Amino acid sequence: MYRPRDTPRARREQEIVDDLRDLVGTSERIAHAFAHRHGLHPTDLQALIHVMRREAADDPLTAGELAGLLDVTTGAATGVVDRLEKHGHLRRDRSDTDRRKVFLRYAEPGQELATRFFGPLGRRSDAVMERFDDAELEVVHRFLAGMRQAFEEHHRDL
Repeated sequence: MYRPRDTPRARREQEIVDDLRDLVGTSERIAHAFAHRHGLHPTDLQALIHVMRREAADDPLTAGELAGLLDVTTGAATGVVDRLEKHGHLRRDRSDTDRRKVFLRYAEPGQELATRFFGPLGRRSDAVMERFDDAELEVVHRFLAGMRQAFEEHHRDL
């Protein structure tokens, strides 16, 4: 690696990095399996996650915003949205206040598919989190948020 791992802390740090790498790899394989089973591209699942998160926050996305989050052109984002809409995962809703603005919403058929596919993973994840108290979960959250920020900064620098 880029530095020696010759202390107990350094070895633990390497184990954490390895765990993160393995987690990301497994997550990608799960995403690919979902996409393959439902005739989608791997990017489509990332789009669905963005739509789901923003909709849950009562701040729905537009296709242009989705393009920025996926780091693709607006044309490519339109292709993603078209595919997801065709397969029943998304729907487009016009804004009540500005009819020119179109929001992306997670469609019910797509939600049902995702719940069936990811439900067991959610239950397994819940079981893991139940083994941690609130203070420990706060530390884990702080760590993961810091790592996400480090990754995002590195990606921007690329």
